[in-house]
Amino acid sequence: MPSLTGSEPRTPTRVLVIDDEPQIVRALVINLKARHYEVDAAHDGATALQLAAARQPDVVVLDLGLPDMDGVEVIRGLRGWTRVPILVLSARHSSDEKVEALDAGADDYVTKPFGMDELLARLRAAVRRAEPVPGGEDGVVVDTPGFTVDLAAKKVHRGGKDVRLTPTEWHLLEVLVRNTGRLVGQKQLLQEVWGPSYGTETNYLRVYMAQLRRKLEADPAHPRHFITEPGMGYRFEK
Repeated sequence: MPSLTGSEPRTPTRVLVIDDEPQIVRALVINLKARHYEVDAAHDGATALQLAAARQPDVVVLDLGLPDMDGVEVIRGLRGWTRVPILVLSARHSSDEKVEALDAGADDYVTKPFGMDELLARLRAAVRRAEPVPGGEDGVVVDTPGFTVDLAAKKVHRGGKDVRLTPTEWHLLEVLVRNTGRLVGQKQLLQEVWGPSYGTETNYLRVYMAQLRRKLEADPAHPRHFITEPGMGYRFEK
């Protein structure tokens, strides 16, 4: 496997690897531990859900083809109680299957076979999206008639209750809110939220904009706040 230097996390990050292929688990454990990650591994969905609850990982690497349940069920099980970043690792290549995993709450999708360097880069990006922004703009609160976005606290309130967003949903919302009233291009959004190597995965944007609309719009089918500019990008309006 290629080596990666100068990119170790500053503090130990706990990774939960969920895959039933021993050689892939072994390769991931070796490479992650060499970069000072703490690693737990599970070979089936039931064990994975138990380990996640017990060990509270900072990021999950999940294969969809598990022996006891589909990986999408694991994603839904995790999303019932945690916002932990989930990086899907799968041999399934179809767009529909990728969208299904993203729609269930995954943060990114890597197809097998994969390069270890690319996987680790995407894992680091997923962890970064879940971290607080240092030196954030304290006190920046954006009010709309239906919900409130607190950029400093990384929280959204609707109807007097917190709205649970995944790290990727929050990052997308944050980029749009910080550019209120301005068109943000598809490529810019992809690169700001997922990283510089992204620029053409527009299905990611469609899935996550649909998620934000379902969670925050009064009428998701006729959005007032999250506006699509066909073929160009998206705009947030208060």
